[in-house]
Amino acid sequence: MNKEHNFVTDLIHDSNKEGEAYGAVVPPIYQNSLFTFNSWAALEQAFQDKVNSHIYTRGNNPTVTFVEKKIAKLAKGEKSKLFASGMAAVSSGILHFMNNGDHMITLKNIYGPAHSLLNNFMLPKMGVEVTYVSGNDIEEIKNSIQPNTKLIYLESPTSVTFIIQDIEKIVEIAKKHNIATVIDNSWATPIFQKTLPMGIDLEVHSCSKYLGGHSDIIAGALIGSTEVIDSIAGCEYELLGAKLSPHEASLLLRSLRTLDIRMAKHQSNALFIAEFLEKHEKIKNITYPGLKSFNQHELACKQMSGFSGLISFQLNTADLTQIIKFFDSLKLFQKGVSWGGHESLIYAPAISCIKELTEEQINMMGITLGDMRISIGLEDKYDLLADLNQSLDFI
Repeated sequence: MNKEHNFVTDLIHDSNKEGEAYGAVVPPIYQNSLFTFNSWAALEQAFQDKVNSHIYTRGNNPTVTFVEKKIAKLAKGEKSKLFASGMAAVSSGILHFMNNGDHMITLKNIYGPAHSLLNNFMLPKMGVEVTYVSGNDIEEIKNSIQPNTKLIYLESPTSVTFIIQDIEKIVEIAKKHNIATVIDNSWATPIFQKTLPMGIDLEVHSCSKYLGGHSDIIAGALIGSTEVIDSIAGCEYELLGAKLSPHEASLLLRSLRTLDIRMAKHQSNALFIAEFLEKHEKIKNITYPGLKSFNQHELACKQMSGFSGLISFQLNTADLTQIIKFFDSLKLFQKGVSWGGHESLIYAPAISCIKELTEEQINMMGITLGDMRISIGLEDKYDLLADLNQSLDFI
């Protein structure tokens, strides 16, 4: 009798013919630009099902396809497509649903490059209209819907301020108005949040974050129905040339094997650090959905089973000299963008926002000089606490 395995088991085990060659435990990497055929008829047949055939690696590659199947199953989607970066996935997902003159609704504090895609590309070059909302006010979303609204783009939790959207309620509203829904689920991963069963049309991931988890790949993913993914694969994916290399797909497969245990460690470390920071006099406020004091904790527990390793907090000072001293004095927390790797990182959104965004945009996103985002890695939690504690002494 066939028994459906837990998704964790499916991440570990492979049921692929390629992996059976020579008893190999790890599937081979098909480092090919093209694939040849035995006859006219065979090549003609491949073109008849181009979206699923391996003809040219810009379209499909066996190594990449194998990992795509893993990710689709993990997220409870019918199919997925891997991209060269998270932004390639974000761009393709949004462009798929939007045409010239269409209107979309999204969040005020979405991922910075996604914000730039809308404001610097789609608005001036495509005439797309965008309404920015807080994300945690259902009535605001309802009131933002227009006759030409085609898409609601979500990010829950958001990657800086961790605002959580009520996914099921938003999906219900969207379906009533025949509006597509896309969500960036990189923060929680499918380990802690499965959005497709909630009715989301398309799930986006920056696989450079937790899915990759080792800070050694740049990749993105879209997951959804076969109809939507095949449509994107035949248009935005192939025509924009945003394919993932077989080598990086293989590294991503390696990472997926340990995703479950890594996320558990990220979460346990983060909760420990968040509880420490919550009580510290040098911290003005802290944002972490796993804390009971988090203003959306009940909703977070309702639609997520865990809380990953991202924490945001605001230092209890506006003195830039002190803020920089705190930042530079950290030893274990490396300074850099991104998150979700094995190493702990710290980033101050103001570093880039001050130069890249207008004062109005900064205020809209709710960013201050003392805002810090830390990505809690897999180190010993007591070592991380000690590092933060010594650095806070400079405030």
